[in-house]
Amino acid sequence: MRTYSVKKAEIDRKWYLVDAEGATLGRLASEVARILRGKHKPIFSYHIDVGDHVIVVNAEKVQLTSDKGKKKVFYRHSGYPGGIKATPYEELLKTKPEFVVQKAVRGMLPKNRLGRAMIRKLHVYAGPSHPHQAQKPEKLELGS
Repeated sequence: MRTYSVKKAEIDRKWYLVDAEGATLGRLASEVARILRGKHKPIFSYHIDVGDHVIVVNAEKVQLTSDKGKKKVFYRHSGYPGGIKATPYEELLKTKPEFVVQKAVRGMLPKNRLGRAMIRKLHVYAGPSHPHQAQKPEKLELGS
């Protein structure tokens, strides 16, 4: 018996809508990363992107457990000596909530060109509205 390998023409991509209101950041990110990778499908392959599109709304209402809002810090560097900048996640959630969710999901995807292709299928919005009504996304309950 030969090993089955999925072809690009056989990949059927769906759209899922996730409401992040009240969700814990890490649990939300792991569920979204699972859908983006395609691990929920029986045709999952490690070397092919078979995942679906995910729309995350209400990113500004995502929760961080315990005291992570103050203790967890995002660092960036300008490239110049002494150019390191530190921003606590509490402030980052107020200014750029989409970035917080996207960074958490990106950390759970492969670190190669496959992962970069998967992250393009993630659409994060701070508020409850999104411009993807034409795709008719299915509502995805977290923890299911």
